[in-house]
Amino acid sequence: MFQRMLAGAVLCVLALGTAALAEDQNPTNPTGPLNAAETTFVKSIQADLTKRFPNPAAAVLAGYVRYTNVDDTGAISYADMHWDSDAKHPSQLWYSVSGELLGADFSMVTKPGTPRPQRWGIDPGRWTEFGAHVHYVAIDPKTHKKIYDRATSVKKFVAAGGDPNHPSAAALVKLGAVKSEKDVATVFLFPDIWDLIVWVKPNASGPFADKNPTVTAKM
Repeated sequence: MFQRMLAGAVLCVLALGTAALAEDQNPTNPTGPLNAAETTFVKSIQADLTKRFPNPAAAVLAGYVRYTNVDDTGAISYADMHWDSDAKHPSQLWYSVSGELLGADFSMVTKPGTPRPQRWGIDPGRWTEFGAHVHYVAIDPKTHKKIYDRATSVKKFVAAGGDPNHPSAAALVKLGAVKSEKDVATVFLFPDIWDLIVWVKPNASGPFADKNPTVTAKM
């Protein structure tokens, strides 16, 4: 979701420099009234995803991988690494701390400067643009617990000998991000995308809003 992804992008900025956010285009209409096509889309998504992905275990079984901590919107995010979504296959799912399905991201791989998407009858102003970077989940060598919300720039990853289209832990070792390849649970490219968030959990602010007033990080 937007606030989650923005928070992740801020972490990237700290590690990558301010250029990481330079090309991002924020939504221009995240909370406006829904048109008829949007209403149909949201109802379909809410019914379908609630049935197929009711909890994190169902998401993991379907190939989604957790890569964030809970953010200030109450969401923990899981990605399936397939960034060209169709209406049945969101690129990301997000859950509350208690395991309740909150919503999903639908994305379209793009190039910087590409016009906003025209998909499913959704107002183009609902979409957000994000620049490419490399995410990874580390493992604490002492506790063996997973460490989320880790990222580096494509430029740095390539400079360390990594292939962003087929990322491996070896480049992260060369970067000094981890000491051993065994300390990496997963690494993946987050490409240039247009992204649409959709709340599955009813949201008085609207299904495309950044936050849901009924959801907190402690839920």
